[in-house]
Amino acid sequence: MKNKVLLILIVMFATISVVVVFVIISNSPNTSSQDSTQWNLPDGAKARLGKGLINEIQFSPGGTRLAVASSMGIWIYGAYTGQELDLFKWHKGNVYSVAFSPNGNTIATGSDDRFILLRDTRTGTHIRTLNYHKDSVMKVVFSPDGKTIASGSKDNTLRLWIVKTGKHIHKLTGHTDDVVSVAFSPDGNIVASGSLDRTIRLWNTKTGKLIRTLTGHTNHVMSVSFSPDGNIVASGSMDGTIRLWNANTGTQLRTLNEDPIAGFSVSFSPDGKTLASGDTYGTIRIWNVKTGKLIRTVTGHTSYIHKVVFSPDGKTLASGSMDGTIRICFANTGTHLNTFKGHTFFVDSVAFSPDGNTIASGNGDGTIRLWNTKTRTHIRTLSGNMLFVNSVVFSPDGKTLASGSLNRSHAIRLWNTKTGEQIHTLTGHTDYVRSISFSPDGNTLASGSDDVTIRLWNAKTGDHFRTLTGHTKDVTSVSFSPDGNTLASGSRDDTIRLWNANTGIHIRTLTGHTKHVLSVSFSPDGKTLASGSVDHTIRLWNTNTGTHIRTFTGHTSYSHSVSFSPNGKTLASGGRKEIRLWNVKNGEHILTLTGHNAAVSEVSFSPDGKTIASGSHDGTILLW
Repeated sequence: MKNKVLLILIVMFATISVVVVFVIISNSPNTSSQDSTQWNLPDGAKARLGKGLINEIQFSPGGTRLAVASSMGIWIYGAYTGQELDLFKWHKGNVYSVAFSPNGNTIATGSDDRFILLRDTRTGTHIRTLNYHKDSVMKVVFSPDGKTIASGSKDNTLRLWIVKTGKHIHKLTGHTDDVVSVAFSPDGNIVASGSLDRTIRLWNTKTGKLIRTLTGHTNHVMSVSFSPDGNIVASGSMDGTIRLWNANTGTQLRTLNEDPIAGFSVSFSPDGKTLASGDTYGTIRIWNVKTGKLIRTVTGHTSYIHKVVFSPDGKTLASGSMDGTIRICFANTGTHLNTFKGHTFFVDSVAFSPDGNTIASGNGDGTIRLWNTKTRTHIRTLSGNMLFVNSVVFSPDGKTLASGSLNRSHAIRLWNTKTGEQIHTLTGHTDYVRSISFSPDGNTLASGSDDVTIRLWNAKTGDHFRTLTGHTKDVTSVSFSPDGNTLASGSRDDTIRLWNANTGIHIRTLTGHTKHVLSVSFSPDGKTLASGSVDHTIRLWNTNTGTHIRTFTGHTSYSHSVSFSPNGKTLASGGRKEIRLWNVKNGEHILTLTGHNAAVSEVSFSPDGKTIASGSHDGTILLW
């Protein structure tokens, strides 16, 4: 889960490094009045909602630009204006890391496509590709002299490369889990790696030999940083602590844990006197390195802070959060300077309003966002003690929105779509709610849960009136037939069940999928049911007899979502970074829509059938 971006300077460009980045931006076709979220749209898409997840933020060496590694690509911002200057789609996947060379002439990026790309910041031209990693590249960083790159990967390795030639120098092994953070010592002789295996390792960059392993964290190490004098290594962990270590001996100096879960990201100020940390509640803390005392807290973010970084002159601090914002503040006072908005966390659910004018998205940051489909602008955000909103649906009259979430109370919430106010909270499930569906008359709401039950609720009063049991594992999807008389449910027990929606009686069980069923959807005439599964297939079923009609194959990963067009002739399915369209009558594959950089969690047709909305774990919604 991640969110990061930043700001920049405006006056004069005194160094080459500033000029170089400016040249790229000034020559770009994206520097127009066009809405930045519409830059570099994939073929077939007509709009994009959101800017994607923030994974990392880095100031340019001159401090005037902020580069943000995101699930959409690399965003370039003016560091103090917050203006979007460019979006580079160099990778085919989620970009996890970005780094400027010390002289500002080169930018390096790492992605889940396993590649490290080097680009000339003056011209934007590709220099070379580094591609020995076997899995996602989580972190790239230049040595202080700019001659070497270190990269950490999900393949559990740390690799060193010569920048000038691209030659691979060392493969450093020993970690037993993802290497997610890497930092060079100021003299470049040591590189530190932080891993999900809970350890920090220090390596000799010349020989590639392990110097020592620092142990003590009890959960994933997410961030490592050397002090400017090279004597201290700071580490931030999901165990809720920040630890300071003697870089020469490996001895732990102290633990900073003012908050039980403060320690996701750490960054030394350029003078080495202070350390900034970001926590899972959205708070930044500034610490005195010498004493370990808390100097101040900076608030404003509302969710996980994945990255905090000082500007090169140490006067400002940038932070990226899962709440979709990048905030800039004065480092010495914590005073807020600017907020960059528009980034989003992963999208788990999308739904059109009945009139087609609004899209609701359920997001991994625990919020619901409403978007105007005509202007493509954000209308409002609904929030209220939720985690990972994985299901949203409008009532047939469009006046109410229901949401299911992985919240601790396992509650379903009903919202007034006009005002954004919460109307009802429906409680009773004893585990996470995975799916919800309104009956066609709007009077009943069905919910499927990890507690292996389906519950039916009075949508007007919020009262529970019936529980359906029979599945043996989590209920992942529920859907009413168009006439409202039948309810279909899909489950991790690999089956689909049909129920009489009026009596709750089980009608029949549909078997054939070989793995979990993730999605079920009725055709507009109610005669056919489509199901998507972890077995990579979509199946069509006759709802009157329960017989299997046909199987669609072609997805190379889970089929997360299936949706019929309003005329029933086309079926859309969401898979790994793609949407596939199928001819329902003969089963032929019509078209594949690509452009997302992560799993497509949901697909939905607009009421007029002219538009498909796809929500993805890359944090964006695409309209096709």
